Amino acid sequence: MKLAGKVAVVTGAARGLGKACALRFLQDGAGVVIGDIDAAALAATAEELSGHGAVRAIPTDVTRRAEVDRLVASAGDAFGRIDIMLNNAGIARNQPFLDITEADFDAVIGVNLKGAFFGTQAAGRAMIARGQGGVIINMSSINALLANPSLATYAISKGGMNQLTSVAAVALAPHGIRVCGIGPGTILTEMVAQAVMTSDEARRAVLSRTPIGRCGQPAEIAAVAAFLASDDASYMLGQTIYPDGGRIVLNYTVPVAEA
Repeated sequence: MKLAGKVAVVTGAARGLGKACALRFLQDGAGVVIGDIDAAALAATAEELSGHGAVRAIPTDVTRRAEVDRLVASAGDAFGRIDIMLNNAGIARNQPFLDITEADFDAVIGVNLKGAFFGTQAAGRAMIARGQGGVIINMSSINALLANPSLATYAISKGGMNQLTSVAAVALAPHGIRVCGIGPGTILTEMVAQAVMTSDEARRAVLSRTPIGRCGQPAEIAAVAAFLASDDASYMLGQTIYPDGGRIVLNYTVPVAEA
């Protein structure tokens, strides 16, 4: 129960990595406020998670500053504090580079980068006002470092998020706030199924450059989030950790077994 007495806010928590992280935070003793633009799915997730601890659900569009501010404020209303902010909300669009429209670009950057910026600001202000520090975690991706033209807007947004993590870490450190990031490899979520693992050929391509020989599970990313949120990571600041099955360090492809 390394997060006992703590309060966490998680965006994009109706499913996937956000849901897994919210569950892990609850299991480690934290109270959790979850936000997502899909109100129906969010309510279902809140009901499912309620058996594991104290959870509140606030429908939230992270591209709107006022809604992010409301989400963060709700942690104070419900639990009296905020100790952990996980900026997880994200979308991906798989499309040819030259086909990306202004609307496509704005949609992905708006959710993935602007939303994380708003979340970092809102949580930072609340933590400073309380005067007891805190932890802000940004969900990045290995695509922040690797060039994948079919996921160009996603990769660009995550590259920006890495820099957001760096500059926010330096800006907020004097207030006792640690800002870190997580850059997952290919994790078996609904978003990955829809945008990445779209065919057997795509599956083989992913696994051919993943030395561990499999995709990751959401719970494995949640474990990293729980570590960063805890005092076990008390000297970590500004880094983005890459739980990716060895993909970033690989400079060649590996054989893939038949399914």
